[in-house]
This record gives sequence, structure tokens and C-alpha cells, in this order.
Amino acid sequence: MGRARLGTLYKKQPDAARWTGAFTHPRTGKRIIRTLYVDKQASRSALDRMIKEVERCVEGLIDPNAQLRRAPIVEHVRAYLEQCAHERQAPRHLQVKELHLNRFIGGCEAACLDDLTLDAASKVLRALAAEGKSARTHNHHRATLVAFMNWAQRTDRIPSHALVRLPVLDEKCDQRRHRRALTESELERLLLVARRRPIAEYGREVVPRAPKERKGRATWTRSPLSVESLESAYAKGRKALAKHPEFLARLDRLGRERELIYRTLILTGLRKGELASLTVGALRLDHVPPYAVLAAKADKARVGAEIPLRPDLAAELRRWIEESLAGERAAARREGSPIPAGLPLGRPLLRVRADLIRVLERDLRAAGIPKRDDRGYTVDVHALRHTFGSHLSARGVLPRTAQAAMRHSTIALTMNLYTDPRLLDVAAALEALPRLRSRIASTKRGIM
Repeated sequence: MGRARLGTLYKKQPDAARWTGAFTHPRTGKRIIRTLYVDKQASRSALDRMIKEVERCVEGLIDPNAQLRRAPIVEHVRAYLEQCAHERQAPRHLQVKELHLNRFIGGCEAACLDDLTLDAASKVLRALAAEGKSARTHNHHRATLVAFMNWAQRTDRIPSHALVRLPVLDEKCDQRRHRRALTESELERLLLVARRRPIAEYGREVVPRAPKERKGRATWTRSPLSVESLESAYAKGRKALAKHPEFLARLDRLGRERELIYRTLILTGLRKGELASLTVGALRLDHVPPYAVLAAKADKARVGAEIPLRPDLAAELRRWIEESLAGERAAARREGSPIPAGLPLGRPLLRVRADLIRVLERDLRAAGIPKRDDRGYTVDVHALRHTFGSHLSARGVLPRTAQAAMRHSTIALTMNLYTDPRLLDVAAALEALPRLRSRIASTKRGIM
């Protein structure tokens, strides 16, 4: 066996091909064993280099994690996302984090962690602003990058970083989208259109195209739906589809489901993703008052919640589940399968489409509801949550109660951002002020 300065070079077996090096760590006293090369001289040189590197690390002359820091940055990102997935973070959050980090890697031309400098990251954020991105987008990118670098520091991949000094922009001064609340009459029209439109689409009137609007041989088109023509088109659609009862029933159920989706969003204040996460087993309809259990992983605050259900909405949901079960049983009888005793508890309560915004926009047009008002305020799916909060305030619900119903962290968020002032009857509120008798007339009489 050959000996190095602080180590030993040997072969585990006389006929072994490779040499093995071993030495004692000067700080921990642990015996370190490494398989080296076939050539003895090369193995001795490698063992000496290993020992010198350990000694320099112990004396603080080199970074013990230098090799890890020099690893390709994509490996660090992959490890970070795996850790986030292990912590049960939502898949959509992981996708956003990966998108943000890749944007920084490309913008900084980063090959390793050391390339993510404060100056390079600042240039990426300034480029976002130049593209017209909002302050909220800036802050989300910053938060993702800082969280990633904090993780790298905790796992000894970097000794420290200065990215916490990246500025946080004021989102209140740069709010891009203002949502408005729907009035009661608009809500009634929207629910009616949602219920009727799937069938009414097949009963629209045929109208000729203007010569300038013709494309190829298409000389006619269908007239757009409106509130005035909805019932007529609905009746004609039922008549046109009378020979296809199964398809007609499917469209009818689609309309009922769409109406129930809107109604649930309006009467609970749930976000679209939260409603999509609700299952049949999440409902507690026999409880007084009835409620739905929102799982922590679906809740934006990641704490979970019990969502109160108004009795009429609870009755609608119960009827929907009963009809769904009846449909499942009828299908089982036709197929000769076992008849289910109930719906699976993990089955989604309502099928909330990913492109619900497009469906809503068509329903808004048919209902005669403008997507954007004279203030520039818009209506989208999340505006139904604004409608929920605005109607709570308009009907005199105490601010703290409205905050609890909205599940907001601060009451300012409920009262300012989620309350549309147009729904507040300020003129009627002035009537609650005391009646003050005028003294002007009596003063003039005294002077006379």
C-alpha cells in the first residue's frame, strides 16, 4: 500500500482494478474513503488533491460548496421546484414559478447561481415595465426570485444574496383592471340567458349576409341572441331538436349547470378555482345552516374555510345532485351495470370550464350587459365575487361581517377594492341625517 501525506492508498482486493484512497477528516475525524483510478500514480495525485482541498476548506480558504454553486442553474431550479412540490404547493403555482425563473435566467443570461446578480435582475424587471406589465406582475416576479435565492441560501448553495434589495412597487397606484358589480336586474338577465342559451342557439333566425360580408358561398348567417329574442329562439330550438331527445336533454342540463355555476359564484363569493374544487362530499346540506367545506389546498389563503350556503341555493344544489344521481342510475339500468347508491364523494360538484370567461362574455352579449362601462370598469368571472361583496355592503351588512364572508385579511380590501360605489345608495343614506330647522326666516322676522 502507498501512503499519501494524510491518507492511505490501497486496493480492496489484490486483483482489484482500481485503487482506493482513504483519509481522516481533520475537523470531524470521520474516515473518508473514495474509489480512484486504475493507475497508481494518478490515484495518489487525486488523493493528494482531495486532502489539500479539505484542508483549505477547514482553514476557510475556499468555499466548501463551490462545486455545487458552479452546477448549471437549471439543476438548481429543478431541485427547487421538486422541493415546492414536496411541500404540496399547487401545480399552477409551480408553473408560474417556473415561468418567472426561466424569464430571469433568460434575461440575465445566467448559467449558474452567481449570474443572478442584483443589477441583472433589476434589468429584467425594468424590461417587464417597458413591456407594459403591471406593478403586481413586477412584485410577483420579484417574490419568486427572492424565494428561490432564499432557498439556495438555506441549502448552502450560495453564502448570501442581495436580491432582497430589489424594489417592491405600490400596486394601488398601478391597478390595471377595475371590475364592476352587476345590478340586480343584470343578474336576473344573466341567469336567464345562461339557462336558455344552449338550446336557443339552435333557434336563431336566419338572416342574409350583406354582399360585403359574404365569405365564399356563405350568403346567410344567424341573428345574434338578445333578451327580446331569447324566449322565441328557445322555443324554436326545442322544436328543432325534438327529434333528438337525448341531445336536447344534454343541452338543457348544460344550461341548468351554467346557471347554477353563476348563481353559486354570486351567492357565495367563491373564486372560480375554488368552486371548481368543490366535490359532492364537500357539501353539508343537512346541517343548519348548510355549508360547503373548502379544502385548504383550494383556498387562496391555504387555510380552508366553511362556506355558508343560503337555503335556496342549498335546495338547488341538492336538486342538482339528486338529478345527477337519477341520470347515473338510468344509465346503469340501460347498460346492465350495478345501480349506484349515491354519487362518488370525490366527484366534482359542478364542471367549471377553464375558458368560463369566454362563455360568460357570450352570455353577457345576449343579456345586453356591456362588458365595460363608462368608467372603464369591466365584467369578468371574478367580477361576480365583486358583485357578492358590493351587494353585501349595499344592503347594510356590517363591514366586519362582509369581511368574514369575503374571507379577506383586511377590512380595507373588502370596503375599497371589492365594493362598487355605484351600488351604494348614498342619496338614500343622506336621509338618515337629522332634520335641522332653518333659522334664516326667523332671523329676518326679528330684524323687521
